[in-house]
Amino acid sequence: GRAAFLAVDTEFTGLYSTFSQNNEPSLFDSPVERYLKARQSVQRFTVTQLGLAIFSKENSNKYVVHSYNFFLFPSTLGVGDVEFTLSASSIQFLSHYGFDYNKFLKDGIPYMNEVQEKILRQHLLAGSWKFHRDVLKKAIDEVTCWIAAAEEEETMILQDLNDYHVLEVQLVLRQGLQNVWTEPLGNKKVMVKKVSLQHRQLLENSSHDHCQKELILLSARGFTNLFQILVEAKKPLVGHNMLMDLMHFHEKFYKPLPESYEEFKRNIHNLFPVLIDTKTVTKSMQKNYLFPQVSSLLEVYAVLCSSSLNPKDPPWPVIALASDCSRYAEKKSPHEAGYDAFLCGSVLLMSAHLLLCRSRDDAVEADPSFSQYLTVLAEHVNKVNFIRGGISSINFSGEDAPRHHPPALVVHVRGWPGLNERQIYQEFKGLCRFDVRRLSKNQFILLSSKYKQVRLVLRDYKHHPHLQVSVYHHWRHSPFVNCLLQVSGVVALWSLLAFVLGGAPSCS
Repeated sequence: GRAAFLAVDTEFTGLYSTFSQNNEPSLFDSPVERYLKARQSVQRFTVTQLGLAIFSKENSNKYVVHSYNFFLFPSTLGVGDVEFTLSASSIQFLSHYGFDYNKFLKDGIPYMNEVQEKILRQHLLAGSWKFHRDVLKKAIDEVTCWIAAAEEEETMILQDLNDYHVLEVQLVLRQGLQNVWTEPLGNKKVMVKKVSLQHRQLLENSSHDHCQKELILLSARGFTNLFQILVEAKKPLVGHNMLMDLMHFHEKFYKPLPESYEEFKRNIHNLFPVLIDTKTVTKSMQKNYLFPQVSSLLEVYAVLCSSSLNPKDPPWPVIALASDCSRYAEKKSPHEAGYDAFLCGSVLLMSAHLLLCRSRDDAVEADPSFSQYLTVLAEHVNKVNFIRGGISSINFSGEDAPRHHPPALVVHVRGWPGLNERQIYQEFKGLCRFDVRRLSKNQFILLSSKYKQVRLVLRDYKHHPHLQVSVYHHWRHSPFVNCLLQVSGVVALWSLLAFVLGGAPSCS
């Protein structure tokens, strides 16, 4: 209730899938094209870790942060198996920063979306249960061997089960054997007891049974329960470059991502009516203020903490980590989701404070409220950064505004047959980073995000023997327009010929 806002960060098993060709983000991408590329990736990869930092405002100009780090693993309970892909570069990257893959695989909290939950409900109602034979076979064999010679009320203990199997073993044993009862003992153990049929019926109807359908659903939904609480809280949600985070949230905890980009935007806006992407905020500050060009979240945080930007009057809000999260105060843990979420929320507060101080000529009061910060951030609210593409940000509460990027260049190839997009890319790679698309047999379009690079290429290729580079003009270079002009030219020529040859009045 006291929280001013929530900051999130997510780590995945991969970012962009190379499963299909041309899935890399490109400056040519429209929002719809990019969404469909990213959607393919989100369906193939999974979330390994989710960081949540809750920023609560104290009475003075102070925010207390509770930062949490959740290891997640897709729920396999009742929904059969879940497949996902690992990208080698993402695994190396996370391993380099000390990511604990054991925790992710062994102790990851389950989660499911609404479609998976519906399937699980149907299984529970029907009493049909898909389970993992290899893991359970050993436990079932142990119990069937034991029960043959056991006395009534005698018990045995199954050990070393993970959280899923604790539940699955119990459901399968109870389904298969009428004369057993089971109870979880905690610490990955299950107690199995031999009972009479009457005793079994009594136990089944008692209210203390751990295997009641609603309890099973609750444990299988795992993290999704918390996600729903976050949605209901309707607090501003803050992230850094958060498009992929939002897409994973939708796919993993809400519903499979729709094919329609507009529907995705509407759904996210309903779930989180106030989004703030610190990448969008800091990109704008780099343009409008003397803010150095830095990219990573940790660098942005370091720049904001540096003395040159630190406003003396009034000073930054104080950001204090709650005592149970003090590890982050003593040691940097970059790319640990809980730490990055804490950095992200801190960057938001400091950026908003800087904007407030710059926007007001009169003195800013010593204790600005969070709603004052939201007011100076208004133009950035619900604008999520769009990396290298046809727009600069996705607007979750309206139309996306087109991007002003440098003019496209057209490369005309002469006397260098069979050149392809890859070779053109290699040719210009030394000067700048361009995205390339073929326009016709011997013409290519180049797009860059920087004016300086466009000017460099125009200058350096002025006298190239094989490549003529010029600024792209739709009317001059578009194959569609050229085709139209050719067709209309042919039509005009025919009508002129018809007029000259047969249509002119004779002078008899």
